[in-house]
Amino acid sequence: MASQESQGQTNPVFKDYLPGSSDLPEQDKPAEPAGPWKQASHTHNLPPGLEYLNQLDRIIIHQQVELLEAILGTETCSKYEIKNHLGQRVYFAVEENGCFDRNLCSPIRSFTIRIADNSGREVITVNRPLRCNSCWFPCFLQELEVQSPPGTVAGYVVQNWDPFLPKFTIKNESKEDVLKIIGPYATCGCFEDVDFEVKALNEMSTIGKISKYWSGFVNNVFTNTANFGIQVPVDLDVKIKAVMIGACFLIDLMFFENSLDGL
Repeated sequence: MASQESQGQTNPVFKDYLPGSSDLPEQDKPAEPAGPWKQASHTHNLPPGLEYLNQLDRIIIHQQVELLEAILGTETCSKYEIKNHLGQRVYFAVEENGCFDRNLCSPIRSFTIRIADNSGREVITVNRPLRCNSCWFPCFLQELEVQSPPGTVAGYVVQNWDPFLPKFTIKNESKEDVLKIIGPYATCGCFEDVDFEVKALNEMSTIGKISKYWSGFVNNVFTNTANFGIQVPVDLDVKIKAVMIGACFLIDLMFFENSLDGL
């Protein structure tokens, strides 16, 4: 059961984000869905706070630069802005965990990421437990739960065992398979973007991608900040779009957490 704070009140963790301009565009009437993964619910039945995702086929996730982390080389709680393709902020996200997790368990650390809209209302919660990050232990690979609204499961991201390629399955709230994500053999991305393809369950047809954008030599060497783009069909269920945002966070931590990654 979601708490009253997460349902209608502003979580104090978001207070630093609220004074700025939200630049939130006016919401046009969403297009009628027509694809194979179309939105099953009408707009008025969508999870509160996810109405805007109903119109988006491209989501930009920008990790904020942490000066302390860049100077001292210590891990700090990640903060992200989630934007539309015009660069207008739609949501913002804050990671919650302990200093021990961040600095000793860095890429495999457990976390809770709270995602709020521009009014400070928490609309998505992403929970990642501490699990293994090795293909040699396929019984305890990564799994991430996405809730929307907080306290109600929207779906899961589950890592699949493969000796060569990063592979994940997107599942709905009933743990039924919906989509696959398949990454490249090498994720270092020397001076170029790195694409993780979003595929149908047969892994034959590609319907979208999660991209880690190349952001320059200085940024990638001296900070852990990252810019990601998510491209999916506009008529994809908004709850699955929320799960895709969670998948992006998981991919960032698993493959691009170290400061030299992404060169």
